[in-house]
Amino acid sequence: MENCFHCGEVCDRSTIKHEEKSFCCHGCKTVFDILNENDLSYYYDLQESPGITPSRIEGKYDFLENTVISEKLLEFNEQGIQVVTLLIPSIHCSSCIWVLENLNKLNPAIKTAQVDFPKKNVRITYSSDLLSLHDLVVLLARLGYDPYISLEDASGKKTKTDRSLIYKLGVAGFAFGNIMFLSFPEYFKVDEFWLERFKHVFRWVMFGFSLPVVFYAGWGYFVSAFKGLRSKILNIDVPIAIGIFVLFVRSSVEIIMDWGSGFFDSLAGLVFFLLLGKFFQQKTYAFLSFERDYKSYFPIAVTRLLKGEAINGASNDAIKLKKEEQAQVYELEKGDRIIIRNSELIPVDAILIKGHALIDYSFVTGEAEPVVKQSGDYLYAGGRQQAGVIELEVLKPVEQSYLTKLWSNEIFSKNKQSGFESLTDQISKRFTITLLLIAFVSTAFWLFYDKSLALNVFTSVLIVACPCAIALAAPFTLGNLLRIFGRNKCYIKNSKVIEQMSHIDTVVFDKTGTLTTNQKNGIIYEGVTLSEEEKSVLTSTLRASNHPLSRALYTLLNKNGICTLDSFNEEVGKGIEGVTESHTVKVGSYDYVTKDAVRKSHEVEYENTGKTTVHIGANDEYKGCFVFYNEYRKGMTSVFKELSETCELVVLSGDNSGEQAYLEQILPQGSSLLFNQKPEDKLNYIKQLQEQGKNVLMVGDGLNDSGALAQSNVGLVISENVNVFSPACDGILDASRFNQITTFMTLSRQGIKVINYAFIFSLFYNVIGLGFAVTGNLAPVVAAILMPLSSISIVVFTTVYTYFLGRKLSVSKKN
Repeated sequence: MENCFHCGEVCDRSTIKHEEKSFCCHGCKTVFDILNENDLSYYYDLQESPGITPSRIEGKYDFLENTVISEKLLEFNEQGIQVVTLLIPSIHCSSCIWVLENLNKLNPAIKTAQVDFPKKNVRITYSSDLLSLHDLVVLLARLGYDPYISLEDASGKKTKTDRSLIYKLGVAGFAFGNIMFLSFPEYFKVDEFWLERFKHVFRWVMFGFSLPVVFYAGWGYFVSAFKGLRSKILNIDVPIAIGIFVLFVRSSVEIIMDWGSGFFDSLAGLVFFLLLGKFFQQKTYAFLSFERDYKSYFPIAVTRLLKGEAINGASNDAIKLKKEEQAQVYELEKGDRIIIRNSELIPVDAILIKGHALIDYSFVTGEAEPVVKQSGDYLYAGGRQQAGVIELEVLKPVEQSYLTKLWSNEIFSKNKQSGFESLTDQISKRFTITLLLIAFVSTAFWLFYDKSLALNVFTSVLIVACPCAIALAAPFTLGNLLRIFGRNKCYIKNSKVIEQMSHIDTVVFDKTGTLTTNQKNGIIYEGVTLSEEEKSVLTSTLRASNHPLSRALYTLLNKNGICTLDSFNEEVGKGIEGVTESHTVKVGSYDYVTKDAVRKSHEVEYENTGKTTVHIGANDEYKGCFVFYNEYRKGMTSVFKELSETCELVVLSGDNSGEQAYLEQILPQGSSLLFNQKPEDKLNYIKQLQEQGKNVLMVGDGLNDSGALAQSNVGLVISENVNVFSPACDGILDASRFNQITTFMTLSRQGIKVINYAFIFSLFYNVIGLGFAVTGNLAPVVAAILMPLSSISIVVFTTVYTYFLGRKLSVSKKN
């Protein structure tokens, strides 16, 4: 068996020889010719077999010929120049980048192409007079780089990057460095003439540098503290805002009254380190989408028949039309007739009018086996047609369909983290109350003992006890863990998710696509042994079919010899038949294979097994069946065993109960196992667990799990490709790291311990600083040393500690 020179796939159907090279299909051969003819053959020197097999593109992008639709995708459209950014999920290596950025050599109308590899995007500038968007997309698809265009792209809503934090961090850092530089003469008591002459200038310059620090870079802390107090909440920003305010006021008074240089360096350093921690915490994965809904999956447009233009009597293989148009999905109304082609997604609830429908609802329900539908049957949005062209009549617009109604549930309009109180906020309540108590008590003492020091003591306590170290502990610890998780292919939405993971006591798994892999299935033959001639005819019959189960079986049996069939017949949803001069082989459902054969008693055991089966008959005699078993993910048993030590386990599946016995064997005792669960059933089950006081982690993979993922305390998606097709969630886990789920949860708990240790560490500095403050001996140089030192030491401590936690994760990965 040879591998394709272009894409590296096994040439399982046929091998096409061209220029002494082997290709798996004409698509790969065509791409090779295109690159070769345009002097781009260096593409193959960058990496062996770098290409992607081009998918069938006939009619796939016709909707882009509608200018109303195409204009919504454009970023710029003036003076004959158009700019568009397209998502290309198949970008995977340096050779992909190279060929995409050399598109101008394939078509001179393309001026520039720039690839953003982490986001899998390519931004293309081209001449609209010479090239249309439709032709550009078709060119990319022919090269094997099919753009992924969804309904979300037509909404016109583009997320803008908030750069304000970067600007604030830059201002605070610039001011901090300059104020420290200007403070050195004061600290070291330089008595030369230039200090006496210029010290007032230096002090007012420091005052000037502090203004943007307080009223721009640090203003957000005042706003947050005010909102917290208005809501009767003592968050961590309350003591921080008090500290910034007291530092600024006291320092300003000292300069105005010529009492000293104040604490402007400590003020700028405090704000700078706080903003640095916030920046580090927010530095997450911009190339991933954690907020996808149905718009990310549904097509942007569909083929609509002009009313009254369909011709009656169309054949089952094709529906002949007079006129059709590409209409936006949002424009579809009740009564419209639409055409759905093979492998296209049904975007609305509809009635089947014509054609053979074989609908794969795994996208919605998790049920893996396609469903056969007849004319007049109800089809739900989200199903994918698997057998040719069908004509449908729209029953509901896209917003009212069964699948999209899932997003009308109130859980999707709520922020699940809004009711979660972080560890930092829990401690800040006690810290603020304690801080104010110490300040007032010590001030009262000095009012009685020495009134001249009372105000100095009050402000000193509020300055030195500002919780900069406490405020930095969580951002840097959780920020480091975010980076470590990401390095190990677990991409978490934000740091609060890690805190929530540390409280999980119940883990709920979806089955299909989560516990099972989409990449391969186990197949076992049960029945009478076939002769070599029967195997050859069976293999040839399977080779002629495009049904997913046929393709899986052909991949298994392609080592058998093949022969030329005299005739081939396929009854959609039932089975296929191949005929040669000496043999007739039937493949399909039990009823289809045995309808012309004499049924025997031993055949009963193969019928209605509850599993996915493909039955085989030869020469009007039933032979047996191939039983398809889901291939479960590597390490699943050990994951269950480890999780059961700290959590309750539940498996919710939209699939049938065919593998219940197997799962019951490997699940720990006391685990729950439920099948035939609809999306709303999963959501309600999670809600019931939470009403019992459970903290739930939901692990799923598809759009049918979105409700449960949103309802759960933490929603984690298992993805074969982290850049596309991940529903709304709190985290995305690469499928190859499924066996490390327990390790990630353990790390989240250890991360909270690190924060607790950092809080104890920072308390040490506060005790020392308060000793200076309450005795009235807090000098600017002491504050300048203690405050930055406490911040830097916390950063170093959390960074080193989490580094060793990350090493443990790397070791477990190797094992």
